[in-house]
Amino acid sequence: MRTPVVLLAGVAPEPLTATTLALQLDLPDAVVVRHHIDPEAGTLERVVSDATGLVERHLVELAHACVSCALREDVLPTLHRLAGEGRWSAIVAHLPVSAEPGQICEVLLRDPRLARRLRVASVVTALTGPRVVPDLLGDDVLAERGLHTAHDDERGVAEVACSMVEYADAVVLCDGEGPEQAAGLVRALARPEVPVVTDPTLLDAGLLVGHLHDHEATGCWTRTLTTVPHDDPVATGLWRLDLRSERPFHPGRLLDDLEVLGGGPHRSRGTFHLPARTGQLLEWDGAGGQLSIGREGPYLRRTLRTRLVMTGLGEAPGHLVDAFERLLLQPGEESGFRGVAEDGFEPWLGPTRAVA
Repeated sequence: MRTPVVLLAGVAPEPLTATTLALQLDLPDAVVVRHHIDPEAGTLERVVSDATGLVERHLVELAHACVSCALREDVLPTLHRLAGEGRWSAIVAHLPVSAEPGQICEVLLRDPRLARRLRVASVVTALTGPRVVPDLLGDDVLAERGLHTAHDDERGVAEVACSMVEYADAVVLCDGEGPEQAAGLVRALARPEVPVVTDPTLLDAGLLVGHLHDHEATGCWTRTLTTVPHDDPVATGLWRLDLRSERPFHPGRLLDDLEVLGGGPHRSRGTFHLPARTGQLLEWDGAGGQLSIGREGPYLRRTLRTRLVMTGLGEAPGHLVDAFERLLLQPGEESGFRGVAEDGFEPWLGPTRAVA
């Protein structure tokens, strides 16, 4: 019988701690595993506790202080070991601050040895209510808050927090509800069926250790926007644009004006394609003015779409719709990219000939 695991993720220690304590009280037969990465010391601290108190505390020296090393060297082995002891009905895993839970879910899907003992029951994202808006739409980077997990961790707080909300099976806003739009913004980014509560004591612990996590549904929501609908209205005080076209972006205009669509205090994500990269669907992932692009996967030419879904507070900036249209390839321009060896996106996407 596999042991259910509740994964707790967040971008600040306080809401993670509050949520962990609430679940520990509601699940007296569970064991709690807390991991903390110190990138300066190059160490990973592991604390295991249950209803009886402290079970173990251990400091691990990492060859390279980063989330991937922590997961590989201690987090997953510890979860596997505790499940094998058969002493607890469930595991609550307090992940390192800013560690994204999707990595654990992916490993469990690929590793049958781990999957024989463990199953992800739910993923809970814990945020600070009063800081929800700046955390999801601001331009801070993790290192500025001392929340980075490695010396070369240049991730933005917003890109991590947004991805956590979108991946979550439940979201909790601690320390008060925050500004009026906070919960509405979270609901606009999360999957439609995901509960959003304003206190960790309101979480349904029994539901969390059941079968709440659906990897296929989560993947559909987070990995691609080619088929996912965004027709539900957003809360008052928020805006959403769902920009679509069958045409690719013009690489030169896009490269010159990436910040026109990718900059600003909003969440933007989607897919696009470029004329010289035949059959390659590309990923767009932006938050708080920071933008990353990459390869989403190979697709048949007839299924290629350009689609960006943007969400923010207040009223939608008036330039976005016109900018989207201007950056698209216009009729008659596609012939100029046949056989093109370079389109300017090689530093991010590799050579065009690799996908031709």
